[in-house]
Amino acid sequence: MLKLFGGKPDHPMSDPKEARRILDQLPAQDHFKSLEELTHWLESVGAAEGFKPEARLQILFMIDEAAQPRLRRLAKDYLAAERPSRFQENRLWSALHGYWRQAGMTFARAVDQFVQGAKGAESAKASLALLLVRTLRCLAQQIKWMHMRYGPIDTSIWKVFHGVYAYSEIRQLAQAKVTVYPGTPGEATPQLEFLKGVMFSASSPDCLLPAEADLAERLIAEFAPRFTLAPAPAPEHAYWTDLAKAMAPARISRTPPSGPGLRCFGAGTTLADLNELIERIYTSGAVTSNASLGGSEPELALGVLRHLARVWSPQPPERKAQRHSVKSRLSVAHGYDGVVGALGGGDSLDFDLQGSESWIVENVSAGGFGAVVPQLKGDWLRVGELVALQPEGGNNWLLGLVRRVNKMGPQQARVGIETLSRAPEFARFAVAGTAGAAEQGVLLKSADGAESRIVLKPGIYAPMQNLEVRRGERQHVYIPQGIAERGADYEIARFREMIRES
Repeated sequence: MLKLFGGKPDHPMSDPKEARRILDQLPAQDHFKSLEELTHWLESVGAAEGFKPEARLQILFMIDEAAQPRLRRLAKDYLAAERPSRFQENRLWSALHGYWRQAGMTFARAVDQFVQGAKGAESAKASLALLLVRTLRCLAQQIKWMHMRYGPIDTSIWKVFHGVYAYSEIRQLAQAKVTVYPGTPGEATPQLEFLKGVMFSASSPDCLLPAEADLAERLIAEFAPRFTLAPAPAPEHAYWTDLAKAMAPARISRTPPSGPGLRCFGAGTTLADLNELIERIYTSGAVTSNASLGGSEPELALGVLRHLARVWSPQPPERKAQRHSVKSRLSVAHGYDGVVGALGGGDSLDFDLQGSESWIVENVSAGGFGAVVPQLKGDWLRVGELVALQPEGGNNWLLGLVRRVNKMGPQQARVGIETLSRAPEFARFAVAGTAGAAEQGVLLKSADGAESRIVLKPGIYAPMQNLEVRRGERQHVYIPQGIAERGADYEIARFREMIRES
């Protein structure tokens, strides 16, 4: 807009007092609506002409601060929903990812004003360190929420993320300490935010459930001050990236190409602390007062801590079995009901398994295989999903668990499957002590016959309750030993098997 007589920009938030009034009037209980409006105001203020750089940053910071409690509330709802409806999950994810995307873009453009030497930008240099920290945090959160859906990851974000951090080094602000949000304890620096972002991406979040990835992020934030960063490889550095490239962090498997943008990083001295924490929780059976673990269940905490200890080690995790390249198709049924139906049980009328999918196996090993999903039906694919798999041309089914998901597009993905059994058996079990009660399940026999596992619906397993099934003249009794694995719609329990002759 052409301003003949100067003055403030023609924008509802040009006056900080009016901006505060607008923010204070946001609906307190409708977090979706509030976040939608805040996302709009970020875009509007960031793009409006006429703002002086310092005044624009002041309003953008106010908007971002107003968004934080809403973001925490919606993220909590997202993680608390064990198996949300597709509509609910999409709505929550879209609101959260949408805000961080807009915030990252808006703050990055503000940084670019400094990079380009725009008129008046240096008058706001007192706010530059805080701007750099918030920009890096918003971009890292955008990447995190992409990982919550296992991708696809837009690599162009890494170009911006790297560029913002590189500028903090140029301005000698990489270690400038700021309070990120008023009333929030602790300080941050651009270097800490950079390390948190690259370490999260390098920590194989494609192998974690959303709640596990969120806990991993909290632990990374706690340990970040002791992470190491250098412009050249060193024995303690497991990963590298290049500030001049649009690339995600990568594990150092060979000497990375040298250049001014090369940055190598690793967990530093935190590995010893991780292992100590693992031992303490395993021995006590309880989560310690560690702030990052925040009341997590011991099973969840141990799983995430062991995962981080494994992937942060300078020595890459060794494969348990050699992989062999293959190309073949699999029919795939998923979820407890789908698996039971494929094995001949349940109440489904889908005799031809019209709900099954066709995947392409790329490699196999003794413990599992990797596959490509060319056309995903629905939005069910996630780490921990139970799957039944039938090789093309065969009539036998395998049982497996999804351990890794990396989406390449809306309907394409690469997955890693752990094989649970090559001969799963559907059975109806009598429940000891309950006349006439029977429960269906999938029996996974062990190789040595000493212990069996049974896949059941949640809530059926009871520590003191045997399951029984008759085969011919023999009564097989399964004595409960504990839960080996849990998913949203199944439990895998361990049993000791005894046989009674009739």
